[in-house]
Amino acid sequence: MAKWLIVRKGADFDRIAREHGISPIVARILRNRDVFEDEDIEMYLHSDEKYLHDPHLLKDIDLAADIMKERIEAGDAIRIIGDYDVDGICSSYILLSGIRLCGGNADVVLPHRIKDGYGLSINLVDKAYADGKKTIITCDNGIAAIEQIAHAKELGMTVVVTDHHEVSYLEEDKEKMILPPADAVVDPKRKDDEYPYHEICGAMVAFKFIQVLTEKMGMTKDAELSHFFDEMSIFAGWATVCDVMPLKDENRVIVKKSFECISRTGNLGLQALLRANEIDPFRVSCYIYGFVIGPCLNATGRLDSAMRGLELLTETNPNAAAEIALELKELNDSRKDMTQQGKDEAMEIIDRYGEILPDVLVIYMPELHESLAGIIAGKVREEVNHPVFVLTDAGEGLVKGSGRSIESYHMFDALSECRDLLTKYGGHKMAAGFSLPKANLEAFRDRLNENSKLVEDDFKEIIRLDMELPIRYISMNLLKEIETLAPFGQGNPEPVFAARDVELIKGRIMGRNANVAKIVIRDPEGQSFDMMVFGSLFERWNEFLDNNFGSEQREKLYNGAFHDKMLVKIAYQPKINEFRGEESVQVVLKDFCL
Repeated sequence: MAKWLIVRKGADFDRIAREHGISPIVARILRNRDVFEDEDIEMYLHSDEKYLHDPHLLKDIDLAADIMKERIEAGDAIRIIGDYDVDGICSSYILLSGIRLCGGNADVVLPHRIKDGYGLSINLVDKAYADGKKTIITCDNGIAAIEQIAHAKELGMTVVVTDHHEVSYLEEDKEKMILPPADAVVDPKRKDDEYPYHEICGAMVAFKFIQVLTEKMGMTKDAELSHFFDEMSIFAGWATVCDVMPLKDENRVIVKKSFECISRTGNLGLQALLRANEIDPFRVSCYIYGFVIGPCLNATGRLDSAMRGLELLTETNPNAAAEIALELKELNDSRKDMTQQGKDEAMEIIDRYGEILPDVLVIYMPELHESLAGIIAGKVREEVNHPVFVLTDAGEGLVKGSGRSIESYHMFDALSECRDLLTKYGGHKMAAGFSLPKANLEAFRDRLNENSKLVEDDFKEIIRLDMELPIRYISMNLLKEIETLAPFGQGNPEPVFAARDVELIKGRIMGRNANVAKIVIRDPEGQSFDMMVFGSLFERWNEFLDNNFGSEQREKLYNGAFHDKMLVKIAYQPKINEFRGEESVQVVLKDFCL
């Protein structure tokens, strides 16, 4: 069973409710997300574009835009170099569209995951130079490309960096940044940056850069330019979700704007990708972005070339767009199969440890397609709740890896403490990528675990509960109000409540695979709702019933027969269930105990 933690942050909930026209329950939910100042509450509830922060507050952004304006007016051939994930593809598309809108001669090259590796490489610099490009602008990478940018400067090239990843620092003084020698470096993670919110993705940095660039080019905010930024907001919001940025502050604003604008997008590639996945453009959600269409774009960078994903977004022929979209969907379906096989193999390796796992898991899988390392690290992390690094052979005596972390472990800092063993690394608290000589693999594993300060409690799954809320307080009005707090995701979790003395009345097994339970529950005051038990929780729930009430009583519960009284405590999410045009209140089980 997970550890239940009821968040108890104080405030005058009645005053907040009264002044902002919300219920005290929603006021408490907001306070639990550290939203309690009046201005922050209004931003949270309304998420208007006016709450997007002034892009000029980003360090170096005016300098970067001035340089780009000068290079555009000089007729320079400009090379955009992004990354091979959704954020990299979307930020490249935003820069390409924006620079061309300003009259610039620009193209994009995205690194090949295996041939080039992450971000800007010496090879990509040399290729840009050989292609006659005088200016390079990076997006979603570049902050760690010290040597590569120095090489570009030696060739006489202009280099502008737009990125959002952690900035390297001197080992002996963490306050001293190591910035690349570019002409301008725009990154909200700079220690000298006073931008109000640092946790934005690469596509958001690109979006803000183009906002400033169009101003510098003297373009007035007319209907045409407003439409352009509406369209670009789709890709900034999509990337925000797929790069697992906290859905707080202006990230919530851009994601909500993205959902609003995608229903009327003119991008033929995006339209085709929605159709290929049978997605209603009026019902796009964080789930659709992160787990349906996002992985299709990601699959190009994992198993093929990310340029194919960019080609989808830039395609102007509807038939060609439909063909690419179908290809991306099929590629993602193939990636899913490979991922499941890789996860199974990784779990077999972990099983060899027995019941006691190392604090930090370093899993070496030499035959694994290196593009799947991060996905599999994430899936293993979900199973065991430990920091996980998955590594695979990269040739020439090197191994490459990706890591996914838990809340109490800062992955980028951990890699920084091992920098002498690595050839390259980057990332942030929750995820990272790196490479190292194969000969250093065991030393890397040992160092990570020797440096670990994790304790046993850090490995327990924690369910954070917004409050104890008896189910009699649930109503359709409350659920409609909670819906205004969406989009939910990283940093803005969907509210979870606890209720005690919940009685199980009757139920039935449902679903094609008979792995869903629908149970009528009732509280001591007599209020009843349907409760759904889904997926992996289903087996554990049935074991819990058998262990505490007996298998015979469980069978009677599901068969509608008379059974002994069964009282439980539940962690749950209340939901609006839609069926044949009618809405009803439903409870979704998240955890349980006596």
